[in-house]
Amino acid sequence: MLQVIIVNILSLFPDFVEEYYSNGLYPYIAATSRTVFGVFSFSIGDIIYGIVIILIIRWLWRKRKTWRREWKANLLTIGSALSVFYFLFYFLWAVNYHRVPLNEKMGIDKKYTPEELVVFTKKLIDKTNALQLQITHSDSLKVVNPYTADEIYALSANGYDELSKQFPYFDFKRESLKSSLLSTPLSYMGFGGYLNPFTNEAQVNCNLPLYNLPTTSCHEMSHQLGYASESEANFMGFMASIYNKDVYFQYSGYSFALKYCLRSIKKIDEKQMESLLPLINKGVILNFEETEQFSEKYQSFIETFFKYFYDNYLKLNHQKDGMETYSKFVGLLVNYYHDKNL
Repeated sequence: MLQVIIVNILSLFPDFVEEYYSNGLYPYIAATSRTVFGVFSFSIGDIIYGIVIILIIRWLWRKRKTWRREWKANLLTIGSALSVFYFLFYFLWAVNYHRVPLNEKMGIDKKYTPEELVVFTKKLIDKTNALQLQITHSDSLKVVNPYTADEIYALSANGYDELSKQFPYFDFKRESLKSSLLSTPLSYMGFGGYLNPFTNEAQVNCNLPLYNLPTTSCHEMSHQLGYASESEANFMGFMASIYNKDVYFQYSGYSFALKYCLRSIKKIDEKQMESLLPLINKGVILNFEETEQFSEKYQSFIETFFKYFYDNYLKLNHQKDGMETYSKFVGLLVNYYHDKNL
């Protein structure tokens, strides 16, 4: 209870969290974790989760006949374990949920009009079409990323290197980006990856269509930098992708942003969104269909359950829009690029 009170008090002082945790203690914690666990090419965090789950099942099995006479002791054991988990989760990473919002640091408003969104989306269509044509030399062919997942991970930091020249707080060192051993379960859960807060490994769902993988990788790296908000992570994933000098990263970033903007327009005016579709190259549409086919392949009740759980988890961590937080980065995009060239 005391830990919960402390965390809620910290949430009232984002400037304090920003200075003393996010830019003070946390970078040392993250650098140490990524140095130690980054040595391994496979996910230590996934293995730790597997071991913990096995130990929990084993403990429950051993205690199955003791709940009537030892319920107080058993509940105390559970409470103690949850207390340790809560402390490590927040101490090692999750205090970042309460730092100064990125839009305030960058001086970006998040509000926009439908007209501004449409104008911006048309610019995204032009840029995405141009990159698709540059890569395939035909407006009717989908982009096929030639890299392996490991090659994409190795190239991902380049975008942050370029981005940090303009924004020093995006400087990234000591990569620890890996394919999750749980990629198939993540696919059924509907997630592209996650950050393990206990090892600071960025876990990527390597089953994703490869054209998506660069921006997903950059998204998870932003969490390693201590940006917990999913909307901010989407924005940083986009920025790190388009700042990368590799054309496949740029295409991944622009097509990623275009999908989100089209979805946002659809919520406002579906006919307006449909009127934009003919402007998009057929090859880009084929990539979008590739993503839809991937989602349909792994569609299950598991995704509904985990997204409900994660929606409430985000709300508990001061992301009041829950899963909708992911799409809120559209406001950052529109306002950051207002009067700027893409």
